[in-house]
Amino acid sequence: MTGGTARVFVPADAAAVSVGADEVAAVFAAAGAQVVRTGSRGMLWLEPLVEVETPAGRVGHAHVTPDDVEAVLTGEAAGIGVVDEHPWLTSQHRVTFARVGLVDPASITDYEARGGWAGLRRALTLSPAAVVQEVTASGLRGRGGAGFPAGRKWQTVAATESDLKLVACNLDEGDSGTFADRMLVEGDPFTLIEGMTIAAHAVGASEGYVYVRSEYPHAIAALRRAVDAAYAHGYLGRDVLGSGLDLDLHVRVGAGAYICGEESSMLESLEGRRGEVRARPPIPAVRGLWGRPTAVNNVLTLATVPTILADGGAAYAALGTDRSRGTQVFQLAGNVRRGGIVELPFGVSLRELVEEYGGGTLTGRPVRAVQVGGPLGAYVAASGLDVPMDYEALADAGAMLGHGGIVVFDDTVDMARMARFAMEFCSIESCGKCTPCRIGSVRGVETIDRIIAGGDVEADLALLDDLCETMVKGSLCAMGGLTPMPVRSALRHFPEDFEARR
Repeated sequence: MTGGTARVFVPADAAAVSVGADEVAAVFAAAGAQVVRTGSRGMLWLEPLVEVETPAGRVGHAHVTPDDVEAVLTGEAAGIGVVDEHPWLTSQHRVTFARVGLVDPASITDYEARGGWAGLRRALTLSPAAVVQEVTASGLRGRGGAGFPAGRKWQTVAATESDLKLVACNLDEGDSGTFADRMLVEGDPFTLIEGMTIAAHAVGASEGYVYVRSEYPHAIAALRRAVDAAYAHGYLGRDVLGSGLDLDLHVRVGAGAYICGEESSMLESLEGRRGEVRARPPIPAVRGLWGRPTAVNNVLTLATVPTILADGGAAYAALGTDRSRGTQVFQLAGNVRRGGIVELPFGVSLRELVEEYGGGTLTGRPVRAVQVGGPLGAYVAASGLDVPMDYEALADAGAMLGHGGIVVFDDTVDMARMARFAMEFCSIESCGKCTPCRIGSVRGVETIDRIIAGGDVEADLALLDDLCETMVKGSLCAMGGLTPMPVRSALRHFPEDFEARR
């Protein structure tokens, strides 16, 4: 193989870029290779993962540096084989992430060649009510963390009378250990656009907004480029594909507030105000953006819709368990050997994700705790890793799925300090509107500090429990209401880390 005939795929995903992918791509191009920038396959421990097109398929080369380029092009570099045949990928069931890492995210032609727009084309042949029914039949629940049925939310918006309805996508992904929204938009932005267009048809919306956190410059650029292409090819704007649907889609950049991951705070920010939780009722589906009915969904929720419409709701509902239907995009992070994206049907065990896909801890030490669902999620002890990863099983175990983030800790972790981190995180990120969250989190930090310092531990533990109860019952939103979850789970599973302070 020569540089002039080689077709090379280099991720433009932020994770790959952070370890030198841009420099590697530049050297390949200078050597005469045809370079295609893609999203990441989600095998983040191998980045930059470069793929070279061969008659057998796209052969991968891990941890490529500029100095490796010549050897890759001449075939002298040892590869990892055809990436599509890698066991880590073949054992997954990718639906939402089916195209990520395969397509050029800037090419609308590439997107269509791999099945793009099939869901929208079918949706536009159906009545809005029939589209809502397909989504309802699929069992799709909100992937942003709340798990509310998407079809029910859409039905509420569709049934509410208004001169203007809207769809809004929350890409403010602020939970530590989560990155699926970013990777989806950087690697396959047209899927999100297609999903939002289907949603607009279903609920009767004519305007759409994507709210992106400012810390995601690569996602912002990829999405804006894709929106421009969609307008140019008739997938957005007036009379979409001759269907009579009008949809204008806007990309808005947030100012870095974690609370804007909560839907009503995001709407406040979109309207130009400080991100702050709204009291309910009314719910956004009835009175949302600028007082109009608004369907607010997470990136992964909307990006799953095109497949549901293309293949039918029943096909998606055939995956998963009981009330947790379809697949979940899990994100492995923390002290883990193989971090990245794993998409599987609901019901896979946490142990399988951590030990088989993640390969255990990077340090090689025993796993002690795994936090599921972001910084406000529960800590699961090593003895509890057999829990199935679905909404109901995790709730029964005193945990939550959240956005699917999984952060691994080995046996050197101090769980009293992790409990303190949860309270400190809330005190910093609280919007300040309600007293239990604003003040309770500060008092929580102070109480845990006294426990760590020793003293009257019994009294402070009792006070901490009362404080957690007040935050759960009195907070306006999940920010304050969920902060006690990691604290209480640390106390329940690792009491020795608190008792040892005496």
